[in-house]
Amino acid sequence: MTAGYLLDTHVLLWWLSEPAKLSGEARSAIAQGSNSVYLSSAAAWEMAIKRSLGRLEFPGNLEEVLRKERIEVLPVTLAHALAVADLPVHHQDPFDRMQVAQARLENLTVVTRDPKIAEYDVEVLVA
Repeated sequence: MTAGYLLDTHVLLWWLSEPAKLSGEARSAIAQGSNSVYLSSAAAWEMAIKRSLGRLEFPGNLEEVLRKERIEVLPVTLAHALAVADLPVHHQDPFDRMQVAQARLENLTVVTRDPKIAEYDVEVLVA
C-alpha cells in the first residue's frame, strides 16, 4: 500500500546530510520506493529565508537533489492557504502551520520531530 509523507524542513535537511539523526521508521518511510514523499514549497521558502540570513546551508542544486531523492515538491495552493485559518493556534510558525494544512488537505503524514505538530488533527511520523 502506498503512503504519502510530507517532510518537515529539519527532516529534509537530516535526510540529505545526517540521516542517522532520523528514526529507523522515518528513514524506512522516506526510502521506500512505493511511498510518495513530498516537501512543501513553504519549507523551501523557509529554507531560502534562513539561507539569506546566513542561518542555514543546503545544496544550491536543491531541485536536482530532490529529483534524485524522489521527493516531490508540493505547491502551496489557494485551498492550502485558506485552510490555515481553520487551524487552532498550537504553533506560531507560519511555515509549520502551512505544512499542517497541506497534510490535512492532501491526506499526508507529516514526518517531524516537532511535538507541536502532533497537537493538530494530522497524522505524524516521529522523525
